Amino acid sequence: MASCARPGCDGAIDADGYCDTCGLAAQPGLATVGAAAATGPASAAISAPEAGPATAAVSPTVGAAGPATAGTVRPATAGTGPPGTAGSVTSSTASSRSRRTSARTSRGGLGAGLVEVPPVPQRDPAEAIMKDPVVPESKRVCSRCEQPVGRGQDGKPGRAEGFCRNCGAKFSFTPKLKPGDLVGGQYEVLGCLAHGGLGWIYLARDHNVHDRWVVLKGLLNTGDTAAMAAAVAERRFLAEVEHPHIVKIYNFVQHPDADGTMVGYIVMEYVGGKSLKQLRGATEPMPVEQALAYALEVLPAMGYLHGSGLLYCDFKPENVIQTAELVKLIDLGAVRHIDDFESDIWGTVGYQAPEIAPRGAGPSIASDLYTVGRTLAVLTVNFDFRKRYLTSLPDAVDVPLYVEHESFYRLLRRATHRNPDLRFATAAEMAEQLVGVLRETVASGRAAPPPPRLSTLFSPERHTFGSELDEPLDLAEVATALPVPLVDGSDPAAPMLATLTATEPAELLAALGAVGSKTAEVQLRCVRAQLELGDLDAAAAALNLAVPLVEADDWRVPWYRGLIALAGDRAADAFGAFDAVYDAVPGELAPKLALAVAAEHVDRAKLAARYHEIVWSTDHTFVSAAFGLARVRMAAGDVAGAVAVLESVPESSSHYVAAQVASVKARIGSGTPGQAELLAAADRLTNLRLDAQRLSLLRAEVLERALDWVRGNPPAPEGQASLLGCQFAEPDLRFGLERTYRALARLTDSTPERIRLVDRANSIRPRTLV
Repeated sequence: MASCARPGCDGAIDADGYCDTCGLAAQPGLATVGAAAATGPASAAISAPEAGPATAAVSPTVGAAGPATAGTVRPATAGTGPPGTAGSVTSSTASSRSRRTSARTSRGGLGAGLVEVPPVPQRDPAEAIMKDPVVPESKRVCSRCEQPVGRGQDGKPGRAEGFCRNCGAKFSFTPKLKPGDLVGGQYEVLGCLAHGGLGWIYLARDHNVHDRWVVLKGLLNTGDTAAMAAAVAERRFLAEVEHPHIVKIYNFVQHPDADGTMVGYIVMEYVGGKSLKQLRGATEPMPVEQALAYALEVLPAMGYLHGSGLLYCDFKPENVIQTAELVKLIDLGAVRHIDDFESDIWGTVGYQAPEIAPRGAGPSIASDLYTVGRTLAVLTVNFDFRKRYLTSLPDAVDVPLYVEHESFYRLLRRATHRNPDLRFATAAEMAEQLVGVLRETVASGRAAPPPPRLSTLFSPERHTFGSELDEPLDLAEVATALPVPLVDGSDPAAPMLATLTATEPAELLAALGAVGSKTAEVQLRCVRAQLELGDLDAAAAALNLAVPLVEADDWRVPWYRGLIALAGDRAADAFGAFDAVYDAVPGELAPKLALAVAAEHVDRAKLAARYHEIVWSTDHTFVSAAFGLARVRMAAGDVAGAVAVLESVPESSSHYVAAQVASVKARIGSGTPGQAELLAAADRLTNLRLDAQRLSLLRAEVLERALDWVRGNPPAPEGQASLLGCQFAEPDLRFGLERTYRALARLTDSTPERIRLVDRANSIRPRTLV
């Protein structure tokens, strides 16, 4: 590791870019700032974490943070996910959807390698330290009964200290430390940085460790036992936490209050920068892609806590700080053990899950992920999330952003579902879908899609369909061509399925029939085999046998129901099934492609075009989506749009030639193509590498359409550009057609076809004297 450049410091720079001794960043220039810090707080480069309002403690029996619901969360067990990953904890209600989700996605840096997030510079300490550390009267609330306290009356200011008129609990909103105080014999207080639900936050200098900047966090109300217990809990949990996206805890010290009462203080790493609340602004929502980038940085930290048997409980924009390009979770005062059913529950109104209420379910992994979903909603849309939409989202039709980014809206709906069992089961699962939604969001504003990415839930397309635009889709073929769910590696039969060599469906069914244990994966593989054989009744029967073997909300069941319905030409039923899959995995492209095909056959052409376009603009390996979008545009009379999407298929694609052939046919197959379209089609055909027979067939089609055009239009002027080597005039086009039909006759092996082509050549030849 690199050594710290600050004079007098012998520390090393950690992987997160900060010195492990003095705590300063490694950027050039900060060493000088740090060296000057000893002369006074005004010369240090720091800023303050921000504590948000409306933080409430919910006792297991007293107090409330939101309406209760019928949904419950069963006890969870801690996993052993490695530090820095999204964790491996799953509740007993976590379905196989999460077990099939891999954390192997490679993402680098803030923005997930897809979007640029502006770095946040360090702030000057003079701006960070509060000049007048006072809690506004509007935010003074009794920590026991949540009633207003310390409010002014008749023009007189309210008391900063006193007793609640409702329950008699003591309250105090005055800082307990002042500049110059030496806490724990080593931490010199410089001033207050912020205030929040659990206490004042102070900036201090650690005289025992090269005057590094630290934060002291005390209690807002020293007489409140619940708040004191929360502080003690914070100290106990955070001493074990070590993650690059979670604030570091250095120490826990005691300091006497004015009346001699010993007060505990957490000593933690100073994280300079701005909170997500500050970055969002009061009225201007954050761009969706930026909010998703922040969530992707935080979810591994959340998963790390879950993997350590801990719950965060109070995630919100105020508790996430960005400094430079680093994002960190701060203010872990609400952290608790997953199996803790006795301690008070801390959370924030508007973010806390609805099931957390008196005599309701306690916090869970699902409720933690709910707070992430609510935070994403608050960051990106202006809505009354503390009252009117306390536990719900605005309707999509009322929010243009949700209409524009449907996958993002569906992701929010799942993350904040009132039923905890229907939310994301793990941080890894949510992160996986976030990446997919982010790719879609970024792609919608780019000329070229982001780099391809393998799904951890679906295979690629099994083969491309719909390349012949002038032929109707065979829905049974489509059902077997669409991507298929990947095998769940935790299924007992997964190793056996990976070694099967049978390729024909009948052989595969015979091999599967010999398997003693009919696991979920074995039964689902039988469904696929029956689909490939075209036996839809047998496929439906096999799926019914699989249903008891999977979780009730396993998205693979509606996926296969949709495939069976599609193959049976029941597009409406297929559409409903695929729509349910889209709700469950909003970041996946396979459900959108399936929905697009179903929408084409239920007379929802605009929706079909939208889904085809989303898939194609996001990932150019889904060439069926390009053909589908061209097909829908052609049906709507948008020839130019159809040609544009076909010509966007890259040359590196194995379907490039097919797309170019389709673009030629699109230009000449639309009603009455004009001269410009005919010339463009001929030019495209000239540059294609095709076998002689196919090339001659296309030449004949183009020349026939050109001949039709010149018959109904004035003669071309002298110097007119040629078309496939022929002048744009009737005699020359006839000669060109004659040559083409005779070339086709020589290429065919069928005698009747050869005779037909020669007769056609003779009939199209213009009359001559020889």
